[in-house]
Amino acid sequence: MLKTSLAKTRNAFASALASHEFSLTAEDVGRIIAVTGPVAMASGLAGVTSEELVRAEDGTLGIVAGLEPGKAGIILLGSGYSLKAGHEVKRLGRVADIVVGEALLGRVIDATGKPLDERGSIPDQPRSPLENPAPAIMERLPVAAPLATGIKVIDALIPIGQGQRELILGDRQTGKTSIALDAIVNQRDKNVICIYAAIGQRESAVAKVLHELREHGAMPYTVVVVAGGQDAPGLQYITPYAATSIGEYFMRQGRDVLIVYDDLTRHARAYREISLLLERSPGREAYPGDIFYIHSRLLERSTHLRLDLGGGSMTALPIVETEAQNLSAYIPTNIISITDGQIYLSPELFAKGMLPAVDVGKSVSRVGGKAQKEAYRDLVGQLRLSYAQFEELETFARFATRLDDNTQKAIERGKRVREALRQDRYSSLKEYEQVAVMLALTAGLLDRIEVKKIKEAEMVIKEAVLRDLPHICAKIHRGGKLDAHDRETLLDLCETALARLFAKGGP
Repeated sequence: MLKTSLAKTRNAFASALASHEFSLTAEDVGRIIAVTGPVAMASGLAGVTSEELVRAEDGTLGIVAGLEPGKAGIILLGSGYSLKAGHEVKRLGRVADIVVGEALLGRVIDATGKPLDERGSIPDQPRSPLENPAPAIMERLPVAAPLATGIKVIDALIPIGQGQRELILGDRQTGKTSIALDAIVNQRDKNVICIYAAIGQRESAVAKVLHELREHGAMPYTVVVVAGGQDAPGLQYITPYAATSIGEYFMRQGRDVLIVYDDLTRHARAYREISLLLERSPGREAYPGDIFYIHSRLLERSTHLRLDLGGGSMTALPIVETEAQNLSAYIPTNIISITDGQIYLSPELFAKGMLPAVDVGKSVSRVGGKAQKEAYRDLVGQLRLSYAQFEELETFARFATRLDDNTQKAIERGKRVREALRQDRYSSLKEYEQVAVMLALTAGLLDRIEVKKIKEAEMVIKEAVLRDLPHICAKIHRGGKLDAHDRETLLDLCETALARLFAKGGP
């Protein structure tokens, strides 16, 4: 009932705006009665509705967030330093919205659509409300197509599908943003639109991200929406919704979209500050009671649409920061319960130089093998289990004086798997390269190679596959299943390539 009412209100405002019918009356003008940091209270505005945009006489924009008898709570989208009690505030006759469209590709904007990249104004484009209802269940398709990140440990053991919501979490400085940027860079030439929402980040951190995206040629298909740590909490609060509305536009056009929220921990803190100043009742850790809802209604908008609705998809990679590896904290557990899996980054692995520092035992994809190409799915089915067992055995082996042969073999195999999963930044691998390396691993061809030589052996295998078996590479890329003959051919090639390496005095 409430959703229907809000939708009707939005449509009425949109129609009035398009036909220029909206005109101010006495009921559409109010007065500021109090300003408290990022929020203001105003009297008057008798006809105002929730989520509507208003403008103060100093030009500061705001969003109506609380309606009480005789007054309205307004989230300010600016500093509001010059606002004072008695200042006039006017309705704008429309809900909060954002410019959308092709002209945004390659641009850096804030959540109001203001350009931040010194490339001039954005040409006239359609606009979309920040808050759109999530697609209904019957409008969705199952998540079945993979979204390749180019990162072996993720594509092999924690696959992500188009339309999935996969959380990236871990302590600060463990490489969370690096994984998201690797995934964005890997979408080059794949016809995937990428959106990066920076929420509460330092200006230097955002500048570094922009530099890396430009350096690796990712900006032409990427939109960056920024609310820095120095910006108003209201701007930080609406940034992920604005980024999602931009992504929805492309999804409704039948395009595939990847959206990164960096990060929702800061987003939750900004909303907590706003809610406390709006005098809403605090709950656990002083967060308001609807803290779960602000993230669920955001992430539920990412999905894979039915073909008759365009067939587009939007894949979400929200990032959350933990403290002292506490996965059971309030905000992390909230978002874990909303998403379709999580990639956990361990500070211990990071300190050991195991990059990316993905803890396979604590990471999971609830879509699983359905989001992998068949050649991959058949190959790595047991790899995750055996790798998790290796980590347990390795811990146990520290306290054992003697190990039986099978345990020793499992540990030696696991060391090589771990080394093969190690990967430098921006060194993404294509599917056929990953399949060839994983096949050699699972078949035991790398067992006799020294751990420190695994990278060299991997390079030899990748070069040989691309050079000598282009038809199998094409088959894997198309998503075809490898039959027994294909696997045998791949294994023979890997064995021959490794034999040449031995002959050169390699491992």
